Amino acid sequence: MSEQQRATSAVVDFIDRTRWRDCPPEAVRIAKRCVLDGLGVMLAGSTQDAGRILRGYVQTVDAKPESTAFGPEPFRSGASSAALLNGTSGHALDWDDTQLATSPDRIFGLLTHPTVPPMVAALAIGERQHASGKAFLEAFLTGFEVECKIAEAISPGHYRKGFHSSGTVGTFGAAVAAGRLLGLEGDRMAHALAIAASSASGIRVNFGSMTKPLHVGRAAQNGVVAAELAARGFTGGRDALDPPWGFFQAFSHGEGFDADRIVGRLGDPHAIVWPGVSIKPYPCGVLGHPTMDAMRRLVIAHDVQPERIVRIRVRAGSNILNPLRYPTASNELEAKFCPAFMVSAIALRRKAGVHEFNDEFVRSAPVQAMMRRVERVLDPEIEAKGWEKIRSTVEVDLDDGRTLVEGADERYRGGPDLPFTREELHEKFSDCASLVLPPPAIDETVGMVEALEDLSDVSELSRLLSAAPAAAAP
Repeated sequence: MSEQQRATSAVVDFIDRTRWRDCPPEAVRIAKRCVLDGLGVMLAGSTQDAGRILRGYVQTVDAKPESTAFGPEPFRSGASSAALLNGTSGHALDWDDTQLATSPDRIFGLLTHPTVPPMVAALAIGERQHASGKAFLEAFLTGFEVECKIAEAISPGHYRKGFHSSGTVGTFGAAVAAGRLLGLEGDRMAHALAIAASSASGIRVNFGSMTKPLHVGRAAQNGVVAAELAARGFTGGRDALDPPWGFFQAFSHGEGFDADRIVGRLGDPHAIVWPGVSIKPYPCGVLGHPTMDAMRRLVIAHDVQPERIVRIRVRAGSNILNPLRYPTASNELEAKFCPAFMVSAIALRRKAGVHEFNDEFVRSAPVQAMMRRVERVLDPEIEAKGWEKIRSTVEVDLDDGRTLVEGADERYRGGPDLPFTREELHEKFSDCASLVLPPPAIDETVGMVEALEDLSDVSELSRLLSAAPAAAAP
């Protein structure tokens, strides 16, 4: 093996040797939480316009009944098309989990949205192959680990210069997950990685549009196609990740990568365990979540009624106020990047989920009136503390002259330092799934995913996720 083939060879060796017995119990436990969360946001995302449009497209071009495309009107299509639609739905609300970084040079310590690409790829192939729940989890964990370590290794310039890492590195996660279920090893897995590398795509200019979640759908689809082609004998280079012309060099504007973040590090430890993942509490820009939690603590602790609020000030650094750029919101997509809407929703309903992030609620008179009371303040003290943490403070002026103050918790609810409780995770899944599934199917899905390693056929999970639509439930 040459020095230039180190990363690719290390990835293939890791995939070849990993079996269920090598998956740590803690990694399996967290994986099931990620899958439950991923399935929930996928179901909720399927109700968005992006899902509706893409569903119509897939139905016209691929009617091969292999795998289920989930949503209000589930149907079966070819495995790669199902992965495309389910992957796009999984990112449509920007509510899927986030990989944490080990290096301080990464923006806000975040890297990519890791769960959806390997999850939907493994589900599409697993349903067709009637794979066991244990085989599904093994494939998901292997794809997840490869995806996350690639995200760790590539230069930060990959994201800074405009690539959307969830679309690019997600392609590898999907290819590995699908390839495991197709039995790829050695050269054939290397070929799948090479095909995936040439298929990886996604640019940040499309943030704020339907094409952003399409990046994740295409990652899942391209990963499935890469694995299926390699399984049929289609070839690619054996050093697809490595210099001089591999993925890392080509996709980092020449800034390269750190092979030592892959070689000897795959599965040691699993990225899903350390540094871990963050499950998002709200379907909007992650930079606003601690502020929303602070607002929620404040209004609940003091039982603040909306009509008592005179003024709300959100104090933060430019690392929050610049990306969350909308002073007010006129639709759901703007609301995802609008601090005024985020705190207004909490003030009015004490929550902000799929039923709040929709055009009707955003445009309602109470929301528009509350947003006009919100002031964004660039706080010099917060700014001086740096960008490695998400810091903010909320101040609420009441009609009796009092000012209530609450600081954001820097640990981030949903992250490894302050993880969702089992009840919080179930609540989020139920909130998401209720847009598509009837209550009995929601409860049964939770139980099935929590015991996924005992499931004999993962197509049973697909059956549950395709239950009678919520609107048709008695």
